[in-house]
Amino acid sequence: MARSTLPDCGVARFLMLLDGPWATLIVRELLPGPRRFTQLRDALPGISAHTLTNRLRRFEAHGIVERRAFAEVPPRVEYELTDRGRGLRGVLDAMGSWALAVPEAVFEDEVPVAR
Repeated sequence: MARSTLPDCGVARFLMLLDGPWATLIVRELLPGPRRFTQLRDALPGISAHTLTNRLRRFEAHGIVERRAFAEVPPRVEYELTDRGRGLRGVLDAMGSWALAVPEAVFEDEVPVAR
């Protein structure tokens, strides 16, 4: 992406990389350490394999996630946050703290989101 097309707003830049409902949840699942694809899929009920694959590829292209393939039988692939990806911990912690402080009554008419 050409530098001149980047928004000046940091929030807009954040959303360019982590847009969509699954992005932050995938990062959340990777914060404790490396995970295999099936571990991620199982931890995110409702996510399709296609969506998870596309997100992981996008994160890898943007330097948020590192993909490691092991020469084993059967083959094993793990995904792990890079330093850039681990830098999102504070953002997710702040989002979680804020949301937990919102009264439950606010959520009464809302549809639940994946864990």
